[in-house]
Amino acid sequence: MGVYTKTGDKGQTSLFTGERVDKDSLRVETYGTIDEMNSALGMARAFCENEDVKTRIYLLQKNVSLFMADLASLGSEPYIKEFNIQELESEIDEIEGIVGPLACFLVPGDSKGGAMLDLARTIARRAERQILRLSKQEEVHDTDRLYINRLSDYCFMLMRLEEHKEE
Repeated sequence: MGVYTKTGDKGQTSLFTGERVDKDSLRVETYGTIDEMNSALGMARAFCENEDVKTRIYLLQKNVSLFMADLASLGSEPYIKEFNIQELESEIDEIEGIVGPLACFLVPGDSKGGAMLDLARTIARRAERQILRLSKQEEVHDTDRLYINRLSDYCFMLMRLEEHKEE
């Protein structure tokens, strides 16, 4: 299959489950925002110096692809499961054990990788607001609402880990 299909030339696209929807629908806008966040994560991975952070980002990006599939599907079983949320929570707790509790407000930009992770966090927050609006109009899996909330927290903790200096 080629890159272009010409099936979207009139302003519609196909969801993962085959339904045709307008390209400016809130569902398409929402998974497009998740795609944007995934690209920001890719840039963060390219800029990060901490190899552990790079590995964590790569593994996160693989799950984000499943997350996009969830949002691009109607009426199917969720790809994001409760254990995916628990994994993020465990990762957040582990990183907090390394970097310690937050003592002050952080200003983004101490490192390129950290700044990109903070950008990914803010894009995730925008996606969370879109998912909330979408859930008022259409079905959204409960796990997707929980996952995006944890995902933005995880991006924040990855930024802290990238910028953490051992004392």
